[in-house]
Amino acid sequence: MAALQRTVSELREHCPWTAALDHRALAEYLTEEAEEVAEEIRAGVTGEPLRRELGDVLLQVVLHAQLAAERGEFTLDDVAEAMYAKLVRRSPHVYRPDGTLDPQQASLEEIEAAWQRIKAQEKSEEGE
Repeated sequence: MAALQRTVSELREHCPWTAALDHRALAEYLTEEAEEVAEEIRAGVTGEPLRRELGDVLLQVVLHAQLAAERGEFTLDDVAEAMYAKLVRRSPHVYRPDGTLDPQQASLEEIEAAWQRIKAQEKSEEGE
């Protein structure tokens, strides 16, 4: 991951095409790459072809994070930290609020209901 981040940073600095990219320009590539992953999955393709397509999506995430880091907004580590925190919050059947593993029995329906309830609560708190 460090090599990928370094390479993206170097490309932003030394490649005029990459340096000219912004979030809007990258948006279509993110959508395109995500759709290619979905197509592979729907076709039942796994292994190496899926790994390559997922790498293309990862590149988009790293590029967007690099753009944000250049503006002092957030880093790739910040993106990962936010996702970690979200997964812990939305999985109370697996984790305590502090992130300690504490698996509990729960049905698929209970898990989905909790995920949606917590997601709605987060959105409500964001609007405050």
